[in-house]
Amino acid sequence: MITRILILVITMILMSCVEEDYSIPAPNDFPSVDIPRSQFTTFKAIYERYEQAVNDGRQIVIINEDLYIEGYVISSDRAGNFFKELIIQNKTNNSNPENDPRLGLKLEINVGNLSDTFEFGRKVYVKLKGLTIGESQGVLTIGKGEDSRIEQIQEFEYRNIILRTPEVAEITPKISSLIHLTESDENTLIQVDNLQINRFNLGLTYAGESTDDFDGLRVLENCESGASILLQTSSFSNFKSLVVPKHKGSIQGIFSRDYRDHFNVLILNRSSDIIFDLDERCDPLEMDCGLASSRGTVNLFYEDFESQKNNKLITGNGWTNYTEAGNLGWKAYSSTSTNASLGRSARFKSASSGDLSNIGWLITPAINMDEHDGETLHFKTSNSLADSSYLEVLYAPDWDGNPEHLKQATWKILSAAYVVKDTDSFVPWFNSGNVDLSCISGTIHIAFRYTGSGHQIFDGVYELDEVRIDCSF
Repeated sequence: MITRILILVITMILMSCVEEDYSIPAPNDFPSVDIPRSQFTTFKAIYERYEQAVNDGRQIVIINEDLYIEGYVISSDRAGNFFKELIIQNKTNNSNPENDPRLGLKLEINVGNLSDTFEFGRKVYVKLKGLTIGESQGVLTIGKGEDSRIEQIQEFEYRNIILRTPEVAEITPKISSLIHLTESDENTLIQVDNLQINRFNLGLTYAGESTDDFDGLRVLENCESGASILLQTSSFSNFKSLVVPKHKGSIQGIFSRDYRDHFNVLILNRSSDIIFDLDERCDPLEMDCGLASSRGTVNLFYEDFESQKNNKLITGNGWTNYTEAGNLGWKAYSSTSTNASLGRSARFKSASSGDLSNIGWLITPAINMDEHDGETLHFKTSNSLADSSYLEVLYAPDWDGNPEHLKQATWKILSAAYVVKDTDSFVPWFNSGNVDLSCISGTIHIAFRYTGSGHQIFDGVYELDEVRIDCSF
């Protein structure tokens, strides 16, 4: 008799535990959702409302009306690359973009394992009354709070705010090039083709290096435009220790901003969202003689740009200042601000150019390498909000000095030279190191090539100064 009673008690306890477990609802156990269409607003209206608030000098919008939005989940925390947040967008595809723009929002929710309930493609309704709209980490976000810092929706309340519907839709990513992505693409699912991991990041893991504190940042570059963007991977993701793929192909991810809102990033839901199945890469030719322990005692060429005129194109001293794309060139610049110049420096700035592409070359006069020994190159670079634009230093042994023949010459990257990176601080100037040129023969030109555009994700500023070529005799 006692045994039967114990069995009955244990069975009741187990049944009670199951009935009280609401963390993962049954597939058909959906809340009743019956909201009049008149109470729904649009993502576009939310964006416009926030923009008006910013214009009025406010940083947030608090919703007091009984309003709802509907959207589709495009993030997943199953692989650990998202944490306590949902990214939703208003459309399953990119149809009718002019009248109904494809937009996204981030929801801050203090709950883990959200993908168990709100999986990729799940249609949801969001009850906006009492919520706050503002920017968090550079993207438009919905949460709680009354000041500029967006706080999380808490576990005790989120089920009454994020309403799960029965529908799970197929999401078609927007296919775009990097240079055509804009701020309106943030918090949305995109696909970019013809990408590869930058050659300097090959052999690294996604986010498992000793230098990866919370996120790993790896450079993705487009083989046609040369545009680049950072791939951001959480050091808590389950694929952080995988080595990044060495080939090229396509990638699907959420377009966003980094944690400090310094630059644009792509964030994967899972590692299989990178399909790099094309063996051939598009790396430039390289020359690497290494770094020399010291400079030579004889100077062959020197430029500190002090004799140049501010905001005028760099001229004289044998320089070729050539604009390959766009309408800008290298100009002299002087500033005593936080990102100060070194007196007067050479600068390339494509912001507000209005150009789809800006490529500018600043090329030294010819240097005969056969007349000297122990040649070295040294220079300094700095940037300001590089925004995925970039600067390269190259040389060619066969350019005839005619800008029209520039592309016919064999330009190689001087890979030993350190050039300031997008992720570097914008305050200091960085030394290139004493770049050894002694393994190069013939008559050469050295070029500093800027690549960017007038688009906000590719419109950074680069500065150059104290360029010198020396030899031992």
